[in-house]
Amino acid sequence: MGEKWRQAPGGGALLTIYPDGTMGSEADMVRRMRLGQLQAGMLTAVGLGEIEPAVTGLQYMPMMFRSLEEVDYVGEKLRPMLEKRLEEKGFVVLFWGDSGWVRFFSKQPMIRPDDLRKAKLFVWTHSAADLDIYRSVGCNPVPLETVDILPSLQSGLVNAVPLLPTIALAGQVDRQAPHMLDLAYAPLVGAAVITKKTWDAIPSEGRGTLRIAAAEAGKLIKADGRRESVESVEAMRKRGLQVHAVTPELEVEWRKAMEAAYPKVRGGTVPAEMFDEVVKQLQAYRAARGGDGK
Repeated sequence: MGEKWRQAPGGGALLTIYPDGTMGSEADMVRRMRLGQLQAGMLTAVGLGEIEPAVTGLQYMPMMFRSLEEVDYVGEKLRPMLEKRLEEKGFVVLFWGDSGWVRFFSKQPMIRPDDLRKAKLFVWTHSAADLDIYRSVGCNPVPLETVDILPSLQSGLVNAVPLLPTIALAGQVDRQAPHMLDLAYAPLVGAAVITKKTWDAIPSEGRGTLRIAAAEAGKLIKADGRRESVESVEAMRKRGLQVHAVTPELEVEWRKAMEAAYPKVRGGTVPAEMFDEVVKQLQAYRAARGGDGK
């Protein structure tokens, strides 16, 4: 994407990437963009929610989505509205994406919702949404930074972690939490955004090329993220991770437990009108497919 941006008409744009959290948390990145210290960033719904709270509806509705196809469908339906709101807040969306499902990794088998309620569960320090959701269903969330995950698992400060499998593999979380529940808890959704001030300063004749290159990169990033998530589970399984399957009956039990949080999520974590719109779109999608969402 950077090479195509450099060669865009009108002089192009030079893309400099700061990886591995060197610019701080997602809230820090949004703050830096607002101050002009950064011009663009790739954020999950955590950071995007700092700009426009409605984006939380794509990620903070636990077990609302039953398949990645549903995630795609709802995302496409809500994209124009969300992009308009983000632009009104000073940010232009370059592309959307996700990295598959967040899974629960734990020191001991965590099979049923009651096991989750007994667990000392890691959540990110800056994610008030996660804290609210887990507390509303009777869990014991422990807010920490990402760098604290392994030490906290080793010390017993936490004994369960909701993570993308790719992050768990890279951080060797499975060494300390060798059990994973194969539950589609929630997707990790995000987008790459650029400040409107920066975007408007780019020569107009080059913006089309930049948008096309960004869209192509976004498709690759999403496809790679989903594929790597599956491959990461298999890689960890080969070195000892125990993957616990979720039966249809157990899925119903988990769904019922998570739905108990919805009154707290709607109007709290996720704006009520956004919550209702996600539900409306999912109902339409499932009705068109016989009600199973597949």
